[in-house]
Amino acid sequence: MNRRSLLGLGGAAAVSVATAVQTRGHRPRRDWLHTWVSMPQLTEPGNLPPAPFTGTDSVLVDTTLRQTVHTSIAGSSVRLRFSNAFGGAVLPITAVSIARPAGGRPGSAAIEPGTLRPVTFSGRTYASVPVGAQVVSDPIDLDVPARSELTVTLYLATGQASTAVTSHPGSRTTSHLLRGDHHDAADLPGATPVVHWYFLSGVEVLAPGDSTATVVLGDSLTDGRGSTPDGNDRWPDQLSARLRGAHAVLNQAAGGNRVLQDGLGPSALARLDRDVLALGGVASLIVFEGVNDIGTAAATPEAQQRVGDDLRAAYDQIVTRAHARDIQVYGATITPFGGNEGYDDPGGLREQTRTGVNEWIRRSGRFDAVVDFDAVVRDPAAPRRLLPAYDTGDHLHFNPAGYRALAEAVPLRWLR
Repeated sequence: MNRRSLLGLGGAAAVSVATAVQTRGHRPRRDWLHTWVSMPQLTEPGNLPPAPFTGTDSVLVDTTLRQTVHTSIAGSSVRLRFSNAFGGAVLPITAVSIARPAGGRPGSAAIEPGTLRPVTFSGRTYASVPVGAQVVSDPIDLDVPARSELTVTLYLATGQASTAVTSHPGSRTTSHLLRGDHHDAADLPGATPVVHWYFLSGVEVLAPGDSTATVVLGDSLTDGRGSTPDGNDRWPDQLSARLRGAHAVLNQAAGGNRVLQDGLGPSALARLDRDVLALGGVASLIVFEGVNDIGTAAATPEAQQRVGDDLRAAYDQIVTRAHARDIQVYGATITPFGGNEGYDDPGGLREQTRTGVNEWIRRSGRFDAVVDFDAVVRDPAAPRRLLPAYDTGDHLHFNPAGYRALAEAVPLRWLR
């Protein structure tokens, strides 16, 4: 029984049940909750591991892969999730370890001495992840602070026998590849750096039983294009920092993602169950997505009318499906792209769609609340454009200051 279920009980019964579920040997109840996620997707050819780590029909043969991730909330123990959602063959993981990176630095190839822990799966040191499946590790005894870095190192003796690989290309965090088994090495001198995550899709911590999470459903504007490499200054990272680790903020976004149609990863409608509803402890969802649907639809009155109508219906479906799981849904308005070479059409038809969809987000009443990102980052002198101080230069994506403005616009009461 979860915390919200207790709200339906009255008087002494509620107190009695609450006491029972909050007590386990006179200790507060603790539950597994994600502290970090990355949206799994099929790896494009240009984002596969570089030579010699990708062959004609396999990847990462006899290879060590070291990756770092940035936590959201703290926990007293940790579990790892590895995904083979888009793999073309079984993913055979030979060995895994977890540690803290040297100096607490994201993207480091070295680890802190004394923090290395072996990782097992149902008591075994290895795992074979079937096509389309995921695997969860056994609990690992490692204290995880909030907003800290973790290093996860895999060794694949035989590699994966396919070039269809599950990854998250937009990691904005450096990973390291090295031939041979070095999963328990203190450093990886001579390793090849890559700015992608492979296979790792989630990190859970054993957190207090009343802990909850907010998931952000989004595209490159949430995935952090324009943020600082190894800087963890995407807007969900900066929102998490405002919360001081009291509530998990989980970034389920990918560059190029769309609400309506598959493309760079499954559409938001297709991945909602996997990336939001299937996660435990989710109390709220922020939807900040739709610019790629508008920008990739033809700049004709008919096509833009259709994509605007379809986005409204899709947001309605997302709210309906999330509410069925007792998840609050907050809408974010779509930010400007005036001047962007690919999306801004001369006739302003896509801009009309954007402003029309934003008015629906603000005024329809379907969302539990709305954050007006459009109003926060647009240039008052040219409302079709981003403020120059927030613009990376492509007139679509944000620099770290722009991401800070988005993070500061989200009311903290939503996440408390």
